[in-house]
Amino acid sequence: MLIALLADLHANREALSASLADARRRGVCRYIFLGDYVGYGADPSWVVDQVMSYVERGAVAVRGNHDHAVFSFSEQMNPSAQAAIEWTRNQLDGSQRQFLHSLPFAIEEKHRLFVHASANDPANWPYVLGTHDAEASLNATGCRQTFCGHVHIPALYYLGAPGKIGYFVPVQGVGMPLSSRRKWLAVLGSIGQPRDHNPAACYALLDDERDLLTYIRIPYDTETAARKVREAGLPAGLSTRLQLGY
Repeated sequence: MLIALLADLHANREALSASLADARRRGVCRYIFLGDYVGYGADPSWVVDQVMSYVERGAVAVRGNHDHAVFSFSEQMNPSAQAAIEWTRNQLDGSQRQFLHSLPFAIEEKHRLFVHASANDPANWPYVLGTHDAEASLNATGCRQTFCGHVHIPALYYLGAPGKIGYFVPVQGVGMPLSSRRKWLAVLGSIGQPRDHNPAACYALLDDERDLLTYIRIPYDTETAARKVREAGLPAGLSTRLQLGY
């Protein structure tokens, strides 16, 4: 079965629409959403509704820190992110806020763990920014494969005998076998706000029968998404970074 893994949607309707359309064309049968459906972008209501509809049809979704910030006023964020969350709170209705509140921090299925941030402390949102962070996440779970978001930059880590951590940047469109001899941590790129200097939306495909993971980049209408951010009165930098991918 082909599974789509999507993280950090960030209220970006244009990016999510393009990514979901691509996944459908490829014959995806199941969807896993790894958090941060809101924040930064101009279409939080539409994006949350999309995730809710997919969950109703069997998709899996976990909570991200921006989703958590909608109802947790103690969440600490940078000024631009905070401004976007304060604006977002007024865009969501009660059912949408309740949906975000109901989401778990992590979900484990057989030998796979799905989480927004690191497996070693999911509720406090540590970033996996290098091999040290990746090792802490890998050692925190007995699952052979962990999939997370939060960083907005795609990366793939593995733990092999005798416990040495390895790392590489995934190549777009090239399937990576997730060998059962190693533990894996796949950091997905971002759908709604990529930060690796490539503005194209990023998601991943998992062939769960062959344990084959492929990172996909999808160009989308960044001009419209950026314009809508400006028209919503959100911080200008949130518009610029969509077009530059940083």
